This record gives sequence, C-alpha cells and structure tokens, in this order.
Amino acid sequence: MSVPTAPEKPADEMENQIKSPNPQPDAPPDYNSHFVPGPPGAAVPPPVGYPGGFPVRYYSLQQPSTFPYGQPTGGTYPIQYQPGKYPVSYQSAPITWMPGSAPIPDCPPGLEYLTQLDNIHVLQHFEPMEMMTRLETNNKYDIKNNLDQMVYVVIEDTDDFTRNAYRTLRPFILRVMDFTGREIMTMQRPFRCTCCCFCCPSTRQELEVQCPPGVTLGFVVDHWNLCRAVYSVQNEKKETVLRIRGPCSTYGCGSDSVFEVTSLDGVSNIGSIIRKWNGLISAMGDADHFDIRFPLDLDVKMKAMIFGACFLIDFMYFERSPPQRSSR
Repeated sequence: MSVPTAPEKPADEMENQIKSPNPQPDAPPDYNSHFVPGPPGAAVPPPVGYPGGFPVRYYSLQQPSTFPYGQPTGGTYPIQYQPGKYPVSYQSAPITWMPGSAPIPDCPPGLEYLTQLDNIHVLQHFEPMEMMTRLETNNKYDIKNNLDQMVYVVIEDTDDFTRNAYRTLRPFILRVMDFTGREIMTMQRPFRCTCCCFCCPSTRQELEVQCPPGVTLGFVVDHWNLCRAVYSVQNEKKETVLRIRGPCSTYGCGSDSVFEVTSLDGVSNIGSIIRKWNGLISAMGDADHFDIRFPLDLDVKMKAMIFGACFLIDFMYFERSPPQRSSR
C-alpha cells in the first residue's frame, strides 16, 4: 500500500526558503572624504514632541560625523555613529550639551551660547598616535562651560603634508561646530615665514575669525616683543580694539600661564586666557587646557575674538610637535 506524499519542490525554491536575506550591506557606503563647507543656515527646529527639545543629528550631509550627540538636558538616549573624515574614539555615554537659546538681534547665528557665559574651557584631545608614530594629526578640541556641558566642538582641517612639513608653523583652518553639526565659525591662519628678522611685519602671525563662515569678524595679530607675548585684537576693518599681554615666560612649568586681555590704554582689564598647568599631562602630552574669562555683558563679537585668540596662542607657544627620529 503506497502512502501519498506531497509533491517535491524544485531545489532552487527550497534553497530560497532556507536562506534568509542578509540585511547588512557587503561594504560600508563610500562617503566623499573631501569636505566642502556649504553656506551657513539656520538651526533646524526640533520635531514636535521630541524629549529634551534637541534632535540627535550628524554634522552634515557632506560631512558625516563620528561624534555622538546626546541631549542638553541629560538622560539616556540612543547614540548614533557614522563614519566620517575625523575618526574619534567611541563614547560610552551620551554627551551633555548646553541648552540653546532663541536668536538674538545683531548676534551672528551660533554665538547665542556665548551671550550666556562669562567663562569657557578649551580642552584639547590627547592623541597617543602622535607619540607612537611621530606623525602630526589634526587637532580636536571640546569647548565646555562650568557645568561640564559641551558648547562647541573645534576640529582642525589641514592636509597631512602641510601638518607634517610645517608642524607648529603650519597654516590651518579650524571649524567650530555646534550641537547640530552646523559650522558656525571658521578660523584661518595663513603661513608666515619666521626665518627673517623677528620684528619684520611679514613675520607676524595672524588669525582671521569668520562668523558665519565667509564673513570676516576680525583678526588676531601678534607683535614682536623682546620680553613677552603681545597680541592685538582687530575688527573686520583691521582697527585695533583690544590688546592681549602674555607672561614673560610662556613655558609655564609648574604654574598657569596667564594672558591678560586689556583695553587699548592698558588700564581696564577685560578678561584673560589662562593655560592651565596639568602636571605631567602638560609637560609630556599635547593636550592643553585653557580657561577663557570675560565679562558676561561683553559684546558677543569680542567674546568670539578672544575665543579665537586662544587657538593662535596655543599653536605659537604650547603646541608640541612629535619628537623626530635621529638621522643616524
């Protein structure tokens, strides 16, 4: 007696039922590594009903970010990572960002944060690969307030050849990003030769601050002095509005290095840029910590210029190139 059986299915059909489609792509998407800054735009409003009021975003469509963005109000939220041009280590906890404010008249977009602050901290990332490979990498900085909330992220955008050929004298572009990934400020340092007379105007180091990017806010220019570091803060017309006077010794071994920001007559003390001494980290590692102080009611554009002066001071006096191999 024969038992009826189900009709046999073709082998191809059986194989398709057993195999499940692979949801993962074979290779990561090919992102364009060349950064092309776009025109500045207004911050994207958060979606209705989003907890905390701030969306989790990437830097931009042209430049996917690897920075995880958390919520300014704290709490646990999903962290999103995306491959980008500036790789950083993954964070185990979301970053707490400073709450934003409404647009302010006569205030460049993105600088509203500075109107609420009289003190900010500039924390440079420690790069162990520089010590191991003796190759200069792009500098990265976290900008925080006194509550340890992130205000900005600053990333250097310099090609490998320029960084390693000119080291601390290299021309650079620093891009300042807010929590949405919008580039709200750009700082550019042109190359200036230092092999001729120190008092020659062509050897003076200069930093241009643009806010928004493409619109000149002012300049920071150093001046030759036999005893100490001296800078002038200029507006977009290159008219000097503030002066910065550094210590006689900028090495700062065992103590903080204070750069005083004063009025043109040198009488009124406007603020200060303090390079903090952090023990062995300051002596051996290239991870500086600056404390910037200014009056709460100071013009926000002047706050941005003092903020920009901090980076020119860092590159001129506290940036250390990795040790070079001996020619023998």
